Amino acid sequence: MMNSRIETVFLGAMLVSAVAVTCAGCDKSAVPGIESGGRTSLGAQVDDSAITNRVKSALMADPATRNLDLKVETHEGDVTLSGFADNLPQLDKVTTVARGIPSVRTIQNNVVVRTPGASPGNTSDAGAITNKVKAALSADPATGGQIIDVVAHSDEVLLKGFVDSKAQMDKAVEIARATDGVRLVSNEISVKR
Repeated sequence: MMNSRIETVFLGAMLVSAVAVTCAGCDKSAVPGIESGGRTSLGAQVDDSAITNRVKSALMADPATRNLDLKVETHEGDVTLSGFADNLPQLDKVTTVARGIPSVRTIQNNVVVRTPGASPGNTSDAGAITNKVKAALSADPATGGQIIDVVAHSDEVLLKGFVDSKAQMDKAVEIARATDGVRLVSNEISVKR
């Protein structure tokens, strides 16, 4: 009986010690959803993915926005919208639709209104420009390993994604502007936290 009681007390002390050691490693000042090393936690990624899917679904369901070339990204509940709209009312509608989604904290609308007179049928030229910009970004040592999406419409290029530094972001914009056939570059690249 005495040995059993000692074992119980010993096991209880071990459990308390394990909990104390585990809690001592916790950083209470950390930003919610961010693990050590600046990476987003799995739970935050799942939440962001769900928000992105709800925003995309709502945009596809709305008659004013369903045919637009849009991209939706979410990071910790902050939604970034990018792509192209035909006019200002469509641009405003994109924000309105996204704002109606639960759990959206903020909206950054980087959607660009297409330049009047630009021929929307120039998909082959846009595809060629997209490929040229992507190849130039991949070939450059500063931007080659970075996550940068390129969307072209006619001679307008939209850059978005994440890089490690402002210098890499500036270099990506410089490369896109120097690409043959590019008239306008819209920069939506974010520097990782």
